[in-house]
Amino acid sequence: QVQLVESGGGLVQPGGSLRLSCAASGRPMSSMYRVEWHRQAPGKQREAVATIVAGVINYIDSVKGRFTISWDNAKNTLDLQMNNLKPEDTGVYFCSAEGYWGQGTQVTVSS
Repeated sequence: QVQLVESGGGLVQPGGSLRLSCAASGRPMSSMYRVEWHRQAPGKQREAVATIVAGVINYIDSVKGRFTISWDNAKNTLDLQMNNLKPEDTGVYFCSAEGYWGQGTQVTVSS
């Protein structure tokens, strides 16, 4: 059994930065085959914005160059560094790992 808990969301102005963290219990995050950060914007379907599958990292085009997904092995977390945030990045951000999901953290980008 794996439990995931996201943190780090909040309200930020356009151009600002946030770092999301997904804490895992039950297994080392770095041992998981597939880990992802998803977001669900208001009125839209949930989408995967950043993934690590078998060690290969991918991003959707809209966040490339601005978001960075990484593991922190010491803390057993999956992090998402988000820079140059835009209003369209607003949404609830979820982490997932091999079918397990966290409860989400709200990110709001607004002036």
